[in-house]
Amino acid sequence: MQRCQVIAVFGVVMLVVAGGCGGSSNSSTGGLPPHPSPTPTSRPTASPTPQASPTATPTATPTPVATPTAKPTSTPSATPGYALLYSFQSGTDGANPASAGLAADGGTLFGTTRNGGGVGCGGDGCGTVYSISTSGAERVLHRFLGDPDGAEPDATLTDAGGTLYGTTSAGGVTNGYGTVFSITTVGQESVLHSFASGTDGADPIGAGLLYDGGTLYGVTSAGGSNSNGTVFSLTTAGAEAVLYAFGNGNDGATPVAGLAGSGGTYLGTTQYGGANRCGLTGCGAVYAVTPLGTENVLYSFRGGSDGRNPDSPLLSLNGTYYGTTPSGGGAANCTGGCGTVFSISSSGAERVLYAFKGGTADGAAPHGGLVALDGVLYGTTGSGGRYGYGTIFSITTSGTETVLYDFAGGTDGAEPLAGLLGVDGTLYGTTSQGGGTACGGNGCGTVFALSPASQARFPAARPRAGFRR
Repeated sequence: MQRCQVIAVFGVVMLVVAGGCGGSSNSSTGGLPPHPSPTPTSRPTASPTPQASPTATPTATPTPVATPTAKPTSTPSATPGYALLYSFQSGTDGANPASAGLAADGGTLFGTTRNGGGVGCGGDGCGTVYSISTSGAERVLHRFLGDPDGAEPDATLTDAGGTLYGTTSAGGVTNGYGTVFSITTVGQESVLHSFASGTDGADPIGAGLLYDGGTLYGVTSAGGSNSNGTVFSLTTAGAEAVLYAFGNGNDGATPVAGLAGSGGTYLGTTQYGGANRCGLTGCGAVYAVTPLGTENVLYSFRGGSDGRNPDSPLLSLNGTYYGTTPSGGGAANCTGGCGTVFSISSSGAERVLYAFKGGTADGAAPHGGLVALDGVLYGTTGSGGRYGYGTIFSITTSGTETVLYDFAGGTDGAEPLAGLLGVDGTLYGTTSQGGGTACGGNGCGTVFALSPASQARFPAARPRAGFRR
């Protein structure tokens, strides 16, 4: 899917590109031009911003890409604690779960694939919603068509009373700027809202929904009155209201992660904006917003050792929020830093718990959010680790980090971009690539399980020769 996104930060109008731009005419509601017909791609990652201007202290530049190193010798079946549940084949079963994690309902897991499905979008498919058992039986519940139901679902589903809610980052009936949809656990799908790229917002890229008090809350990465994204509410009947439109950049810009919290105050992150600049845009921010639309920036990233450009949701645990940044942190192994895990209080006191070193040591570029099991946090890195294809890690709230698994880019999967789901002491997750030889030889992604009971670093599976970056 070619995507171009206009943001105006600190009075500077910029074009943030993920995969190129398309479209030539403005929509009737103003804002971005209509999207072209969706075509399958990998997960859109917002372009890292350049080196900071003199108004800030960051030294970071682009998010790192680790280089694969030595090949492991063990196979998935011989790997303690790890189980491959399913490998996508890019046909009607879907492809590239990308930043979409898993949801659970009644012992069954549910997820989305950004591509595949075999219907629409050039014939390769506009993405799917699927269910999968904990033993690996996968079933497609819905295949997106682009128009009118949306395309490229790129966010984790939200379970509310047995109905699943999600977003598509493209498609819909109004210019193709994404949708909010509901779907039952047996596959009955309904579009609740189609974004028009006007004041209602556009492109909910990777942004899951929060269900609180009978209302859904979410974000769009673009659109709104200032084209820098929005926070919105939506009833389960489809009545949408913009709670806040991000403004001149100091208040944050381009939210690509969903909200966390309850009881009338919700916390989120913006990938750009904030008080400190990283190049022409900001280094990102953590903000709080109320259902009445009052927004407050709790913390503006500086782009150095504290991290930069957060693109994952926060986790609330015992009154403190925890999150990740895919770059920053100051590690020398990655240009611009290998990413961080941080904590932040509801009053804005931020603390870096861990800065990733990159290379073979501990992983790099954590794009997914965190999950807690028995007070310990778990997450993934999209690159780095022993073989360069990402890791699964644990970290205590005091900052002790342990690598649990190194992805090898073969049948075990590669490049996990989503967070994990904990069910009955087992972690479940997805990888955006790997798992076989489909999808141009890189594999179409996997669903996996991991038991974190042992803190020993698990060996990874045998990598497949010829995996291409």
